[in-house]
Amino acid sequence: MTVEQVLQQAGLDVAALDALVRAALAEDLGGGVDVTSVATVPEAQRATMDLTARAAGVLAGVPVAARVFELGSAGDVTVELVRPDGAGVQPGDVALTAHGRTRDLLVCERTALNLLCHLSGVATATAAWAAALAGTGAVVRDTRKTTPGLRALEKYAVRCGGGANHRLGLWDAALVKDNHVVAAGGVAQAFAAVRARFPGVPVEVEVDSLAQLAEVVQAGADLVLLDNFTPAQTAEAVALVAGRCRLESSGGLSLPVARAYAETGVDFLAVGALTHSAPILDLGADLRPLEG
Repeated sequence: MTVEQVLQQAGLDVAALDALVRAALAEDLGGGVDVTSVATVPEAQRATMDLTARAAGVLAGVPVAARVFELGSAGDVTVELVRPDGAGVQPGDVALTAHGRTRDLLVCERTALNLLCHLSGVATATAAWAAALAGTGAVVRDTRKTTPGLRALEKYAVRCGGGANHRLGLWDAALVKDNHVVAAGGVAQAFAAVRARFPGVPVEVEVDSLAQLAEVVQAGADLVLLDNFTPAQTAEAVALVAGRCRLESSGGLSLPVARAYAETGVDFLAVGALTHSAPILDLGADLRPLEG
């Protein structure tokens, strides 16, 4: 299977990814050349480079990094996807191996690592949350708190880590929040307005009290976001709803209290930190002795 086919199988838009990769490579070169590599590496020299884990975690973005090498070398670099996205790694494990001109490998190295380290960091953070919720029936979900231009990749990384995606943007699902409630004149009115205008679009409603929850459930909401509820208040909400709609906890969530929320019976935990605050997974590039 080609790198492009692996990306397509992962549900990623290859054309959009290619545009992102080309822009990142162009940013690094600034219209010039890699002055260090041009000065120190013979033009015809070839080598092998391994992208290797320096810490334990979960991989995401291996084919994305591979695409960097393909595009940054005009097809002269061949890439082996040694480990798949979603796989766990330990220090010393190789994720990807690239063969080609040494200069091309060095030009692509940082862009490939930036994407792979970041996406693997998101997957690793998500995996920690998924492990904390295991056996409860609750699922951790991401939010729209993503890096501009990287949303599709970051949400893909969440899936690699065992989490689920919330809406992709403003277009594919509605989320009625406090400002919408103010503008519409009430939480039930806001829900009804969205349902009437876009009857086929999923609608989630944010509430900050049990009174609001009762109101939107009565109005017919099938998914409600509980904003900044304590675990005790969340348990009350679950009892009040009694299975009439799905519930999502959001706000004030952290890994140490994740299970306490999940054990109340909520369906989802919305965690913006999966994408906006995940530390990278440390991976490095190791150049092997020259070929031939």
